[in-house]
Amino acid sequence: MTKMRALLASMASALVLAGCATTSHPGSDGLYAAPTGGAPVTPNPTPYSEALVCLAHHAQAHNLASPRIAVGRLADYTGRASQDGAGAAVTQGASLMAMSAFAKAGVNLVERFDTSVSELELRYANNRLIRDDQTGQRQINAGSIPGSNFHLVGGITELNYNIRSNGIDALGGDRVDGDPTGVFSRRLWVMNIGLDLRLVDTVTLEVVDVISYQKQIIGRELSAGVFTFWDDAVVDISGGGSSLEPVQLAVRSVVERAVLEISAQLYGVNPSQACQFDDPIGGGASNITGGVNVATAYGSRETSNVQARQNIDRGHEQRDDTLRGYLRGRYD
Repeated sequence: MTKMRALLASMASALVLAGCATTSHPGSDGLYAAPTGGAPVTPNPTPYSEALVCLAHHAQAHNLASPRIAVGRLADYTGRASQDGAGAAVTQGASLMAMSAFAKAGVNLVERFDTSVSELELRYANNRLIRDDQTGQRQINAGSIPGSNFHLVGGITELNYNIRSNGIDALGGDRVDGDPTGVFSRRLWVMNIGLDLRLVDTVTLEVVDVISYQKQIIGRELSAGVFTFWDDAVVDISGGGSSLEPVQLAVRSVVERAVLEISAQLYGVNPSQACQFDDPIGGGASNITGGVNVATAYGSRETSNVQARQNIDRGHEQRDDTLRGYLRGRYD
């Protein structure tokens, strides 16, 4: 009975301590509580970020100019909601990720995604309401806005929650009720996301490149516990943890992988020759990731030099050397 009382006293002390951790009166700094945590801001790279930056340095060192690229709407076409029902399961900001990726690669970008401020200022200038410090009233000049040569559109097209899962549960103990009993549980599951992008000639609306990638995501869960009787008391102790590879970071990864391939085509370089990096995709894959059928869609090689991608490693270690490394309409 004494042990039972000691256990109840410990539980009561924990409850009192938890109650003291909060207060209904602010301190002298005007805060009820200091925020938990304090991790610094860090970069948010993917396995392809270093290659994008390296490609930009290579282009700068060799005076390779890219055409102007506009990023359109990269929408979420999965229609999936988060499992807790709080919103969409995948990010709605894939377009912003693509812009950041192109910027890492040093590609010339023009804004077409959110032009609300520019359009408002143009309207004000047209009504003679905008003033520039140097020239006075802002002038509206024809041809002052550079046009895009290509634009990127597409979206997130796959989100498969449970491609495969497995687990194990174990329970062990003595047949005597008073002896401890141990439990152990392990779970593992795999899901994936998919992306389909198109690069379109802004003037002719011809689709000059198509890319489709997917990335698998892994999750793990581990737990263990002990159950026993302690005189008149019951003791049940358990612990564990779970981890899931960030879904939104997986979206950023497939976006950057696609942008890396497109940027290399725009510069007309082989990224595996320009930069030494370990492509996680590489090695022997043979499925078609995208590209266009040059013979049927754009005529012969004499009239069109659109890229035709022959396997998933197009532009990397298994590059098809028989095709030229630049898009139709590349601007030097």
